Amino acid sequence: MEINNLSRRHFLRNASIGGTGIILAPTLLKSCAPGAAPSDRINIAHIGVGSQGQGELKSYFVPLETSYQVATCDPFKQRREASAFYISQQYKERGVKAPEVKSYLYFEEILERDDIDAVHITTPDHWHVPLAIHAARAGKHIMLAKPLGLSYPNFKILEKELAANNVRFHYGTQQRAQQHMQEGIKMIKEGVIGEIEKVHVWCAGKNKVQSPVCHEVPVPDDFDFDLWTGPAPLNTYCPDRVTNNSSWFQYDYSIGFLGGWGAHPLDVMVWGIKDKLSGKYSCEGSGNFWNEGGMYNNIMSWDLKLEYESGIKVDFVSTDRLAEKDFLHYRQKKDGNGTTFFGSKGWISLSRNSVESNIPEVQQKLSELSQDPNGFGQMFVDVIKGDIAETNPVDEAILSDCISHMGDIAIRTGEKITWDPNAGKVIDNDAANDWFLREMRKPYTV
Repeated sequence: MEINNLSRRHFLRNASIGGTGIILAPTLLKSCAPGAAPSDRINIAHIGVGSQGQGELKSYFVPLETSYQVATCDPFKQRREASAFYISQQYKERGVKAPEVKSYLYFEEILERDDIDAVHITTPDHWHVPLAIHAARAGKHIMLAKPLGLSYPNFKILEKELAANNVRFHYGTQQRAQQHMQEGIKMIKEGVIGEIEKVHVWCAGKNKVQSPVCHEVPVPDDFDFDLWTGPAPLNTYCPDRVTNNSSWFQYDYSIGFLGGWGAHPLDVMVWGIKDKLSGKYSCEGSGNFWNEGGMYNNIMSWDLKLEYESGIKVDFVSTDRLAEKDFLHYRQKKDGNGTTFFGSKGWISLSRNSVESNIPEVQQKLSELSQDPNGFGQMFVDVIKGDIAETNPVDEAILSDCISHMGDIAIRTGEKITWDPNAGKVIDNDAANDWFLREMRKPYTV
C-alpha cells in the first residue's frame, strides 16, 4: 500500500515496527483455521459505528445467519469497542460459534485482512467515497452509506475500481428492501400509470437544531480527530464539531440534506425511470442557508426545478416549503419525504412510511405490502454471493447524487445550470464545476 494512501498515524505505527518493510500476515479467523468446520458465511467488517452505523449493525447484520460480523472501526474508541462487545455478546447469547470480533482505529488494518469479505461503511459523508475506493482496491465488497460523496472525479475513480477488482456494490438506500417500494417501482416500469411526465421529490432540509459556535478545547485522548477529519480541511476541535448534525450541515463535510436526505427520494426516482434520466438536464431554483454566526453553513431549504432531455420535469423541494406551495395537495398523508410519479394514466406516490395512488386497485395492492426494510443486510449478502444481481448499483447512486449537487451548485451560483452526465461536467460554466471538486488533505488521498 502506498504511503500517501495511509493515514499519517497508521504509517508511523507501521514504521515503528521496524525498517524491514515486512508486512505481518493477516489474523486468521477461527472458522478458517486448519481443522475448523467449513463455513459459507460472509465475513463483514463495519467501518464507522456511530448512531447510524450501530443501528444498521443491530437491525440489518447481527441477526443474520448468513454472515459473521468480525470487526469494527471508528475514530471514537468507545464506539468501536462497544460495538465489538455488542456483537460478541449477541453471538454468545444465541450460541453462535462466531469468530472473534476485533475493534480497530485504522481502517487499513481491516483492508489488509484477507479473511474479511466485505465492509459496511457508515462514516461521515466526506469519508464515504475515499474509503470505498480503498476498499475496492483491497477487493472488499462494499455497502456504502448515502449520500455518495463530495467530488465527482472520485465518483468515477470508485466506479473504475469496483469494475477492475470485481467488487460488488450496495448503496445504502434501504427503501429498496421495502416491499411497497419494490412493487410500486415494478408497476411504474410496467406502465401501469402510463408514460411518466413529471416527478415530485421532497425531503427534510434540516433538523430542529441550532447552529453552534465552536469553542476550541483539547481533543480527548480516546478520539482521533485528525483521522475523523481525514481528507477534509482540519478545523479547530470542539465536541459540537463532530456530532451528526455538524457533519451534515458543515460544507467541509457534506452538502447538507440536499444529499443526506435527498439521496432517498431521488434514488427512488432513479430506480423507477433511470432510462429517462440519463441525458443532459437543467437545474435552477432558490435556497436558504443557515444563519451566519455558527458552524453550520450548508443550504437548509430549497425549491428546485429540473428538466431532462427526455422531457421529464422534476420539482425537488424541502419539506418546509410544502405548505406554501400546496405541494402535496393530491396526497391524504403529508409524509416528510417521498417521490411521486405522474403518468398519463394516473400517479403513484412512494414514501418510506406510506404509499398513495389515484388508481384504487393500485392503492389497495400497495397499501397491503410490508414497509419493513430489515431485509436490507441480507440483500447485501445475496449480492456478494452472486445469488442476485446488484440491487443498489453505483451508476444509479452517481445519477441520484449528482442531482443533489446540481441543486447545491444552482443555488450557490444563482444560475440555471446544465449538467451533462456523459461529459461529467456543467456545460459552459467552469466556475460551476469548481463546486463539484474537493481538494483532499494529505495524506488522506486516493
